Amino acid sequence: MTYRIAIAGFQHETNTFAPTRATLDLFIKGEGWPPLTEGRDIVEVFSPMNIPIGGFMNAAKPKGWELHPIVWAAAAPSSYVSTEAFEYVAGKIVNGIAALKGRIDAVYLDLHGAMVTEAHEDGEGELLRRVRALVGPDMPIGVSLDLHANVTPEMVQHADVMIAYRTYPHLDMAVTGARVLRHMEKLLTGERKKQAKAFRQIPFLIPLTAQCTFIEPCKSLYDTLGEMERGAVSSLSFSPGFHPADIHHCGPTVIAYGDTQEAADKAADDFARQITEREAEFKLNLLSPRDAIDRARKLIQGGARKSIVLADVQDNPGTGATSDTTGLLAALVAEHVPDATLGLLYDPEVAKIAHQAGEGSEIEVSVGGKLLDVEGARPYRSRFKVAKLGSGKFLCTGPFYKGTRMDLGLMARLQVNGVDLVIASARVQAADKDQYRHLGIEPGERQIVGVKSTVHFRGDFTDIAHDILNVESPGAFIERAETLPYKKLRRGMKLAPKGRAF
Repeated sequence: MTYRIAIAGFQHETNTFAPTRATLDLFIKGEGWPPLTEGRDIVEVFSPMNIPIGGFMNAAKPKGWELHPIVWAAAAPSSYVSTEAFEYVAGKIVNGIAALKGRIDAVYLDLHGAMVTEAHEDGEGELLRRVRALVGPDMPIGVSLDLHANVTPEMVQHADVMIAYRTYPHLDMAVTGARVLRHMEKLLTGERKKQAKAFRQIPFLIPLTAQCTFIEPCKSLYDTLGEMERGAVSSLSFSPGFHPADIHHCGPTVIAYGDTQEAADKAADDFARQITEREAEFKLNLLSPRDAIDRARKLIQGGARKSIVLADVQDNPGTGATSDTTGLLAALVAEHVPDATLGLLYDPEVAKIAHQAGEGSEIEVSVGGKLLDVEGARPYRSRFKVAKLGSGKFLCTGPFYKGTRMDLGLMARLQVNGVDLVIASARVQAADKDQYRHLGIEPGERQIVGVKSTVHFRGDFTDIAHDILNVESPGAFIERAETLPYKKLRRGMKLAPKGRAF
């Protein structure tokens, strides 16, 4: 049977402590993601990409389902989404569904789960409330969520199923969209009746670096999660959360769906217990820039045949950071580290100057440090050689950004004291080798590779890494949650695994 589905996407990961807000203009541009896309263009743009809505559409195609794409919009993580931006995109979604009234059987939404707006602490919950009010209590609403979603009771209330990614780096985004379709299909065909829901909140915040599914405890926890989806348990999701969000419902959650309330409750309780039993394993391992460089040197001197990757985890634009702090750059230059590269540093002004000067020239400029006024993040002034220039337009082939046609504006490769610095005119985290190759740098041939990313880089850089070191350099994303000035967290929420309570 052919089913008719309205589909749309609206994504933002909100770091309420970040210095910049997500305005409508940024959603229209996309900031490293595709620009705001409407109607049938969504099929062409997203079908080749590792994006949930792409996975949903590709899974629907062989079934002959009739899809009605409305709009898809995203902006790079930052502080609050402006009211103008939220109302514009949410309005397009709600009005698009309203225009299809009587001609659709269900709604699918590709959401993040950690959106905070200027007016709504729970952006997704507010959007889902509006959609549910429009379509009524009986029409299925399916939602895909990011692994870092701060899931709220209102989100659970208004959706029939919400399924989160199971990998970090997020290599299964498209797979998650397809998983939502399969669940919705069973509801539409009557193979499964309307599902009972169980929602559990875990009482401690988890640092992002400890959420990586390549390492323990998340590696085996997610293996177990998949095994528990059987029999009367139709879906089980674990979202470790996004801690730099000062909201009441910040933190890790478990959602279970089952044929009976008993089945859903038991699955949610069992998995929540497994998480809390392993609380002490969610460790935070950070090194200062100088300690990380010393460690890298020792590994290289000890015969490391692959690159040492230094992750500038707190200046990751994928978490709302500015991607322009200079702490790691300054340390690499001061320590006279040869054969190193660092990217991507956001500085459109310097990129423009480099292009005006031309390849082979030398320029004296202050790079970075223009968006965050803290010690170790300020502009770094030096004389640089302009080694290579690029348009910033290229195709990503790594597993995270796979199929994404990047447009990072003017780019430049600047050299100083043995360090190749990759400058970009858009704030996008370094998670694909092609971001370096665009400027003639082959990351696997470098002794030290610096990336402004927290975990996503591991999807494309693990194969070239002898070791990966997390660097605690200044940035707008703070990994140590206990140092953040929270005001709205739930009382009793621990600010770190085995840490003090709020």
